[in-house]
Amino acid sequence: MSIQRDSVKRLGEEATIGLALAHSTDLTSLKGEVFIEMVDAESGEVLHKEHRQNVITLDAGILVAILLRDPDSRAHGFNMLSVGTGASGALLSPNAPDPRQRKLNAEIARKPWSSTTFRDASGDAVAIPTNIVDYTCTFDEGEAVGPLNEMGIQSTISANPAITNPNPNVFPNRDVTLDLTLYDILGNYLTFSVISKPNTARLTITWRITC
Repeated sequence: MSIQRDSVKRLGEEATIGLALAHSTDLTSLKGEVFIEMVDAESGEVLHKEHRQNVITLDAGILVAILLRDPDSRAHGFNMLSVGTGASGALLSPNAPDPRQRKLNAEIARKPWSSTTFRDASGDAVAIPTNIVDYTCTFDEGEAVGPLNEMGIQSTISANPAITNPNPNVFPNRDVTLDLTLYDILGNYLTFSVISKPNTARLTITWRITC
């Protein structure tokens, strides 16, 4: 338990998800939900809104092991959201996300969380830690512009979104002998029908993890 307490102190808000995972003994008990809303930046008109389930990747379990063994061995827990245009399959019905995924197929943007919020069983925001955490990220006008159809949360090597260290494995390849401490780690992955984000829109994504 001392390792977990030290991890909480070190990682702070940017890695709450890593600690939530560390307290879970069975990754199959984790549940991921994604709330997506895109609005016109000037008028506030809602252009797109949806709620989906997501996939916890196999590499999420490896990150748990890394943090439990040595909390100081990695600078960040799951600290950024990435979006991309590379989901395989049909545009309106892409292939289902797979837990073997190690990176987005065609990432075009990533950004740190704008807020993290604990919630109770009723969904209300609370000040104390619970087993439900919301991670929210907003891509403003001019950011992440394009036909988006994939996204995921990552534990990154660099705190700078412009510096990426993607896993070299291309799905469905998954080399289990690869040292993940050298790369960004994809923990959750989602594919969806194309959301065309114009440069006049603001896209807000909330990733809710229940342990």
